[in-house]
Amino acid sequence: MARLLKIFVATLLVAALVVGAYFWLKGRGENGQEFEIVMVERGEITEKAVAVGQIEPRLKFEVKSKISGIVKRCVVDVGDRVSPGDPLFEIVPDPTPTELVEAESQVEAAEAAFKRAEAEWKRVTELTKEGISAREEEDIKREAFELARIELQSAKDNLDLVRQGRIAGRGRQMESIIRAPAGGIVLQRLVDPGDPVVPLTTFQAGTELATIADMGDLIFMGTVDEIDVGKLSLDVAARLNIGALPDQSVTGRLSRIAPQAKEEEGARLFDVEIELDPVEGILLRAGYSATADLVIREKSDILMIPERLVLFEDDGAKTFVEIPAATPGGEPEKVEIETGLSDGLNIEVLSGLEEGAEVVERPPRDILG
Repeated sequence: MARLLKIFVATLLVAALVVGAYFWLKGRGENGQEFEIVMVERGEITEKAVAVGQIEPRLKFEVKSKISGIVKRCVVDVGDRVSPGDPLFEIVPDPTPTELVEAESQVEAAEAAFKRAEAEWKRVTELTKEGISAREEEDIKREAFELARIELQSAKDNLDLVRQGRIAGRGRQMESIIRAPAGGIVLQRLVDPGDPVVPLTTFQAGTELATIADMGDLIFMGTVDEIDVGKLSLDVAARLNIGALPDQSVTGRLSRIAPQAKEEEGARLFDVEIELDPVEGILLRAGYSATADLVIREKSDILMIPERLVLFEDDGAKTFVEIPAATPGGEPEKVEIETGLSDGLNIEVLSGLEEGAEVVERPPRDILG
């Protein structure tokens, strides 16, 4: 009995050595070079374009003054929430000689136009009473007179504003208090008490006093390389990776693609915007840097292999892989396959290989020759 047991154990050892030798030789070529074996697996591949940018509020407002002067008081600071009409800054008027002369000239011109319109209206009114002029002409002259009167009052108001920093009259008041044009959060306060202020006019941009934004309506604004933009269409899904929130998931939809490229550091890029899906429990801040994966195509439960295993011939018209030799120690055999979707790392196998098939991966030095 002991002799039979020894024979059985010896047989198992010999079989194990034979099988081991087979698989050892299977992973080596005729010249004894070693290579790895990779299995054909099922999985998911997503072709995507990457947009690089940041989180921004959709609506931002630049606060500027219509009068020149010096900042007397700052009512708000960065981070404050304001409502439409809330006071932000108080300006002490300090008109330049040019602005004062211009305002006075506007009043003089408006007064002259008003007197002409008044005289013309009176003249036509008398002619209408005598039956010489039509009623329609009198109506036209009366409207011209009313318009001239309004323009004169506007010129006087502007002169008062330049001189004193306030207008009062006819139940309304306009002061040198700069107020919020819309509700939101103060993102920037760009002036301090004592700073000079240049007014906003048709000829100059004026001093920016503050920036207000609606932080309840954020979007992603970024750029996509021209190589990828042709594959994109509006409303494709986006997955955002925010540097400051690495463990948070934020998604959205592509809402805008710029019609024209811009050049940055030699690359041609297109501006894009992404509407963010509602998020709960995540605090997003303006200026967070982020990347967005824009899903072009996506397939699941498909056969795939690492793309580095694929050999291309005829300028990519034919694709091959190497499979282990049929006989131990032989050179790997080349098999033509048909490929599909790729994400740059893995590639879909449409035909030529079955699930679980073995594919040879040669060492990098063999690939490089």
